[in-house]
Amino acid sequence: MNYENLFQPLEVKKTRFKNRFVMPPMATNMGITSEQALAYYGERARGGVGSVIVEGTEVRRFTSPEFVEGAAKLARRIEAAGAVPLIQLVHGRDFGAEEVDVSGSGDRRPVSKGEIGKMIEDFALAARKAQEAGFYGAEVHGAHQFFFNQFFSPAYNAREDEFGGNLVGRMKLGLETVKEIGKETEKDFLVLYRHTPVWFEGEEGYGLQESIQLVQALKEVGLDIIDISPSADEETETPFGKGAHAGLAGAVRREVNLPLIAVGKMEEAAKAEQALTQGKADLVAVGRGLIADPQLPRKVEEGRPAEIVECIKCNEKCYGNLEKGIAISCTQNPEAGREYQS
Repeated sequence: MNYENLFQPLEVKKTRFKNRFVMPPMATNMGITSEQALAYYGERARGGVGSVIVEGTEVRRFTSPEFVEGAAKLARRIEAAGAVPLIQLVHGRDFGAEEVDVSGSGDRRPVSKGEIGKMIEDFALAARKAQEAGFYGAEVHGAHQFFFNQFFSPAYNAREDEFGGNLVGRMKLGLETVKEIGKETEKDFLVLYRHTPVWFEGEEGYGLQESIQLVQALKEVGLDIIDISPSADEETETPFGKGAHAGLAGAVRREVNLPLIAVGKMEEAAKAEQALTQGKADLVAVGRGLIADPQLPRKVEEGRPAEIVECIKCNEKCYGNLEKGIAISCTQNPEAGREYQS
């Protein structure tokens, strides 16, 4: 099969992605400044991906000069191996020793407006420090029921101030954060946002049309790339059909002219190529497939797909190790996580 689109370069602002393969942010329990992490990420960058989004990193860590120095080593390692270094930013939703909630639940109090303002400032500062460390862009984690995603969802957000209520209020945290990152960083720095396009808790939650409005609003305040995770859902009707591969991503991309990353079954090169050809995405993220085989993109490009070590989605050494609190590995690739030893 001809994978012409997968290996076409893409330019966003002044950043050139050599191909459309993205390594998405995945927790490793390695710590991003360790020799283990440097080797792990470096091996996947050498495998041929166009860009690497380093795993979700707590924004307040960037207040440490030592941490920024360590992060710079990782950015240089990724770039030297031929990939664009990007990093995902997260907030632990704790202030001091106290963990807060969007609206208050159980023994957690609602996060105050002052704390929300400080959180936005922390994201902007972290993005600036990430840029100084050599990263080409930063991604705000607004997906998978993490804090920003909970602000967007009426299943969690019952606030009565400007950060809650209607859709405009529920979008405000994400929009203000993207806007402040843009102000704090240089104009060529890429701002990304990861978003889950459909999420319901029983009858409460949000659907595709609200997500499209969010992405359009994010674009208007300066977003450069939207990362849709997951890019498909078996129960949701899309213009491409119910449960269509990358159907949710495609629905967003049809409505908003913004570079889009789709994730979900993209380790199957034929499906990834099709998603690009059909205009559902501009970039495709391969997650566990790159843990199993860091050389996956190179093998596709060189016409050796039969040699790819496939992820069997057993979750034993990736998610399983995360739950145990130890560094991830892979049942199909025992060298994953041990690259620094070779």
